Amino acid sequence: MKSLKLLLLSLVAGLIASTATAEDLTVVSWGGAYTKSQVEAYHKPFEEKTGINIVSADYNGGIAEIKAQVESNTVTWDLLDVELSDAIRACDEGLAELIDVSTLPAGKDGTPASEDFLPGALQDCAVANIVWSTVFAYDDSQFPAGAPRPTTMNDFFDTTNFPGRRGLRRNPKVTLEFALYADGVPLNSIYRALGTTRGVGRAFRKLDTIKDDIVWWEAGAQAPQLLADKEVVMTTAYNGRVFNAVAAEGKPFVVVWDGQIYDYDLWIVVKGAPNKDAALDFLRFSTESEQLAAQASYISYGPARRSSLPFIGQHYIAGIDMAPHMPTAPANFENALQNDYLFWADNADELNERFAAWVNR
Repeated sequence: MKSLKLLLLSLVAGLIASTATAEDLTVVSWGGAYTKSQVEAYHKPFEEKTGINIVSADYNGGIAEIKAQVESNTVTWDLLDVELSDAIRACDEGLAELIDVSTLPAGKDGTPASEDFLPGALQDCAVANIVWSTVFAYDDSQFPAGAPRPTTMNDFFDTTNFPGRRGLRRNPKVTLEFALYADGVPLNSIYRALGTTRGVGRAFRKLDTIKDDIVWWEAGAQAPQLLADKEVVMTTAYNGRVFNAVAAEGKPFVVVWDGQIYDYDLWIVVKGAPNKDAALDFLRFSTESEQLAAQASYISYGPARRSSLPFIGQHYIAGIDMAPHMPTAPANFENALQNDYLFWADNADELNERFAAWVNR
């Protein structure tokens, strides 16, 4: 059964990339506003510089699809944008190519890449491009004039004072952390609690209090769409997706930064990628100082290297100064928790299984 599932996943991946030729570089990411930011900041300049055509594909995260491709020897994807815990797992399981950090370009100010990237942004098989956060946001138009607005994570779980449906990602990662934080666990104790049977049970009990009001989302673009369609009054979301809806579409959405969980997204080159050399060239190009800063003009995710910061400008449409909207802006970072990628690398399978059972109960 497991072999059949992996084969089916590899066939699906093959269909997604079926329009690509052997000379095309297939770059896989999260879709929506995020992929658009990469297309504008990375893909188009790289195509112009090299003449290599980039085929863009979307996925919903995890490493199941590349595992299916690698194990069935049908690799069609070249480069994949992954969360940090998945980058660690992919490397540990031999699903990603090793990357020689010494080949990465120095920062625009001359700082070597090994010193310029933020702590943890360079891994054996991965190079970070952005710092991003999962936050929650609400639709201000759904609250009466003068009524209180949610300001804390506890408010997200308070359906008495803030009635209405909630959007949540159909994934235990971040969802369990938010539940514990809303239940009174200090941010610096979240992962210690999640490492115990009692702590996990506490998180699920807190989720039980809003389960009847949950609308699940999976792809990042779905969260702001739930707000736009007024299917929910508030939702967890990637901060850049909410900002894009506000800046580019004029939506009345408000980000609540309390308890934000920040993370890196990183590039990995899939093991046995059909265009490995071109994929590595793209990885090096896209993580140059100015390219990372250029992405921040399209979406409010922070560059993963310090030398990019002076080059962050205004939003490409709205003319908004982007620096204050980065997850790491001081005003946004007061109650922030970094995703513990080692915890999730070790515990993802067990918690995914328990979460799926809870959702379907």
